[in-house]
Amino acid sequence: MAAGLRDVMKNGLYSIHVNLLDGRAGKGSGVILFRDGKILGGDAYLYYTGSYVVKDDHSFKGEVLVQRHTSPRGDDNPLFGGPAPVGIGVSGTYTDTRAEMTGTALVGKASLIFGATLHKLAEVD
Repeated sequence: MAAGLRDVMKNGLYSIHVNLLDGRAGKGSGVILFRDGKILGGDAYLYYTGSYVVKDDHSFKGEVLVQRHTSPRGDDNPLFGGPAPVGIGVSGTYTDTRAEMTGTALVGKASLIFGATLHKLAEVD
């Protein structure tokens, strides 16, 4: 590898598919942008902002703040979408086209543990 170059998570727009773990039922999906250490994304009710750092072993760690932008309709129940913002710690591994991550969200007094699969949709500068 040339001097100064290192293997880093590619900037990109990813689809994200979340499933609750720890015996709880729940799932969600949206889009999420990883770009130069920043995270931005959202779905029908929530938006996500945060940051991440990449390690040399194809892994990353980050923090995300999830906030509601639209009140749920009918029986819809966003995973982390209460009226108060929700902080989430995440970590995962990546390849050129996908990533797997886990996280813990503190929602009120409950900790929700989740797994997520990310698939790259588009390159970004």
